[in-house]
Amino acid sequence: MTISRREAKAINNQSVLIELNKVFKKYDKEALRIKRLLFNKGFVYGIVGPSGAGKSTLLRLINMLTLPDDGTIFYNGQPTPDKGPARLKLQRNMAMVFQKTLLFRDSVYNNVAYGLKARGYSRDETNKRVDSLLEQVGLKELANRRADTLSGGEAQRVAIARAVAFDPELLLLDEPTANLDPANIEIIEDMIMKMNREQNITVIMVTHNIFQARRIADKVVFVNEGKIIEMGDTEQIFSEPHKLQTKAFIEGRMIY
Repeated sequence: MTISRREAKAINNQSVLIELNKVFKKYDKEALRIKRLLFNKGFVYGIVGPSGAGKSTLLRLINMLTLPDDGTIFYNGQPTPDKGPARLKLQRNMAMVFQKTLLFRDSVYNNVAYGLKARGYSRDETNKRVDSLLEQVGLKELANRRADTLSGGEAQRVAIARAVAFDPELLLLDEPTANLDPANIEIIEDMIMKMNREQNITVIMVTHNIFQARRIADKVVFVNEGKIIEMGDTEQIFSEPHKLQTKAFIEGRMIY
């Protein structure tokens, strides 16, 4: 009997990478309230839900760009530190790519190489990694091009290549293909799946595109009004959602 890629992951990836326990975050109003949420190693997670549901806040809490007002976030079983060198060390195991691409006004090559140089990689290892990544994202011929002259899709591919250059354990993506053309969307989705499959990078991706979540995510988390409504295997969520809110969202009966 053969098993699917997702079934194989379920067998081989049972250890918890991220745990949120009684986490609460408020800005002007309540942004997120989570009783308990687990992310296992080695999976691609799609975070979906209406605008303002708390999806991006969830990513920022995991990446420690913002701190919860209450509750605890665990990384590999240890509480994440609030500040200091320990927090920075932990953040270096993660990489985050935002919807709005943030690149240096420098060459494509130097943008991808930046994190490697900052971490003390040798010149030879840096060259090897950058060349390989630029070939993977289809931009090797643009290595010497200034990054601020790239198209939106090309720039996002550079941002993702830079993010994974140092082999992070966790990749966080906030709407990585929003407003991109279908060709670039396909390239980026292929990149995400290949990095997850070959490097075992855990991916947590916020997306408004529920079809994208269905294409590439192993598991889907539906967030609404700051709460986790439902989480499950992708096909279960799309074929047999347990919650009426989830069903309404997937069927397009909820404004988002």
